[in-house]
Amino acid sequence: MTRSTPRLAVFDLDGTLVDSAPDIHAALDRLALARGLAPYSRAEVTAMIGDGVRVLVERALVARGQAFANAALEAFSADYTAHAVEQTALFAGIAEALAGLEAAGWRLAICTNKPAAATAALLDHLGLGPRFAAVGAGDSFAVKKPNPDHLRATIAAAGGRRERAIMVGDHRNDVMAARGLGVPAVFVRWGYGSAGMAAGAAAQADAPADLPALLDRLLPA
Repeated sequence: MTRSTPRLAVFDLDGTLVDSAPDIHAALDRLALARGLAPYSRAEVTAMIGDGVRVLVERALVARGQAFANAALEAFSADYTAHAVEQTALFAGIAEALAGLEAAGWRLAICTNKPAAATAALLDHLGLGPRFAAVGAGDSFAVKKPNPDHLRATIAAAGGRRERAIMVGDHRNDVMAARGLGVPAVFVRWGYGSAGMAAGAAAQADAPADLPALLDRLLPA
């Protein structure tokens, strides 16, 4: 039954496939400037990424002693979406890793907490959109990672099966969503997540070049 279904590699986006921190950082600094707040360090910004845009803005405001405000969320969302692809780029080796997985017969999908509009703009700019059978963004469904139903819905949208899927990401939310669904998780070490977020992952990858062989070992053809 499962052999007729292609293996599915589901990827997180920010910190896994793309280094988007420069554009997120710039947008947060513009938000801070508009509100008379101090700018952010890159370390502050990367620590805020991973739980969706609302939590990102909330964390950014709290870090400057401010309460969350919907006006700030709306301003950031509009500004970031308009400038989401100015400095963002694939991590070195990702293009080759994706090509290797495709050559081995893997189907690809994305499960990200990033909003759909910014995700689409980014994928279009990088020419990646056609490579993915489905994109489950942070506002595509009623829930987002770490809720396993976000991953479940993404797998279904890609025409995959839980038993033939692997989640790849750099954040504890990726690992938690995968574990909650009974899917192996691969934690990538080049992203924004701390080493402690890897707890519970089936394996860890030091570089994108490791992914094809690592995923094949975890889920043989």
